Amino acid sequence: MELDVSSVLHTPGAVLPFETELDLSGETFGSCKPVTEPVRCSGQVRNTAGVLVLTGSLKTTLHGVCDRCAKEFGRTVDLPVEAVLAQELANEDDCDPWTFLLDGESADLDDIMTTAFVLSMDSKLLCREDCQGLCPHCGKDLNDGPCGCRPEPDPRFAALQKLLDP
Repeated sequence: MELDVSSVLHTPGAVLPFETELDLSGETFGSCKPVTEPVRCSGQVRNTAGVLVLTGSLKTTLHGVCDRCAKEFGRTVDLPVEAVLAQELANEDDCDPWTFLLDGESADLDDIMTTAFVLSMDSKLLCREDCQGLCPHCGKDLNDGPCGCRPEPDPRFAALQKLLDP
């Protein structure tokens, strides 16, 4: 979606609200494609002393497989977005990833929001932040409680362990 920013481009203090939806079902994160529902994007572009600042949020539900415990999950995400829209860049080599070029008097909202979503996603998909994962020895899901495995001793202390064994 192209967002026409001509109404706020030369008017300090002007605000332009927006709403759109993205289809990111083809994007792969981790080992799966968790974005099966549309991503709802909403926010505003504000001219702050001649600088166009885009603020908003991205909301959707992820449906994936946890990278630690291998269980399927559904989790709602609400990601904040803040970017600067510029007509030109002084030095493209030192460009901030949150600065986007305008195409004339319009911004490519799909490109901005897709970039924001991808950059905001965690490198690992987890069913929850405190997921304990699986025991590396018996494979028990540690989220359900501890397993009966004895912790493997540190090999640097193997000689000392022999002294303690009967």
